[in-house]
Amino acid sequence: MSQAHAHTDRSPAWGQILSRYGLWLVFAALLVVASLLSDRFLTVPNFLNIARQTSVNALLAFGMTAVILKGGIDLSVGSILAVVGVIAVLLDQAGVPFAGTVLLSLAAGGLIGSLNGMMVAYGKIAPFIVTLAALTIWRGVTLVMTDGSPLSRLSPTFQAFGNVSPLGVPSPVWLALGALLATWFLLRRTGWGRGIYALGSSEDAARFAGLPVDRLKVSAYAFSGLMSALAALVLTSRLNSAQPTAGTGFELDAIAAVVVGGTSLAGGRGGVIGTLLGALIIGVLNNAMNLLDVNAFYQQIVKGLVIVGALLFERFLSSRSA
Repeated sequence: MSQAHAHTDRSPAWGQILSRYGLWLVFAALLVVASLLSDRFLTVPNFLNIARQTSVNALLAFGMTAVILKGGIDLSVGSILAVVGVIAVLLDQAGVPFAGTVLLSLAAGGLIGSLNGMMVAYGKIAPFIVTLAALTIWRGVTLVMTDGSPLSRLSPTFQAFGNVSPLGVPSPVWLALGALLATWFLLRRTGWGRGIYALGSSEDAARFAGLPVDRLKVSAYAFSGLMSALAALVLTSRLNSAQPTAGTGFELDAIAAVVVGGTSLAGGRGGVIGTLLGALIIGVLNNAMNLLDVNAFYQQIVKGLVIVGALLFERFLSSRSA
């Protein structure tokens, strides 16, 4: 009798441990396996390389986290990144000071995201359809603005933006860390963040509670557009050009980071710390497969299996918690 009682006491404890630290255990196991398979993996330059390569996806995923937490989806982040990159280069070439280029580029991203949000909130169109249309529209706008050719000749300040390494750490990593802290604070320590979680948990309950549901929807997409614009500035500086095809498929990696990080696609549960961990898991996986010269076609298969595995793992943890 006492043994059975002890067993029932331990089960919830193990469930809580898995629920809280399961993703960290997966990340640690991935690091160990990668270091055993490649002697080039466990080096400081490689870790800095992983962090730098992960930063753009992390920025997109932070914005995506807010949208998914409120119960939506944003398929347009890659196209927003591309068009804002072009806008930034055109402003830079027109002689606008870099600070002005940054502010106007961020404003452009936020505005495009707001348009998505208004179509969802006031147009009552499904987020999937709205952002799928936006993906196509803004990619087309990018191709028209560039005539399908890259735009280069950035100012020295713009070039340095994504290529310097203060204190030995690449600037995109510092920007991603700053965005992480800002996103965490907004989601966890402000009324706006509590509203986003409430909206994702139950839109009807949020409306009955007097929350500005439509404005929350618009603001979530505006935030996603803002993060996409910041990612555009980083990537454009890194490439020293605005590529009309930049960001193609990036929306899938951003969604993958959010899902692998434990945020529920149904909304209302998850967080940006998990998203960062999800982005790092994908970044480490990509890096390890590149070091091992895994065929790019097989890499796509592996990433897909990881996403499915993460969803099954989350379902398992949810059932254990229940």
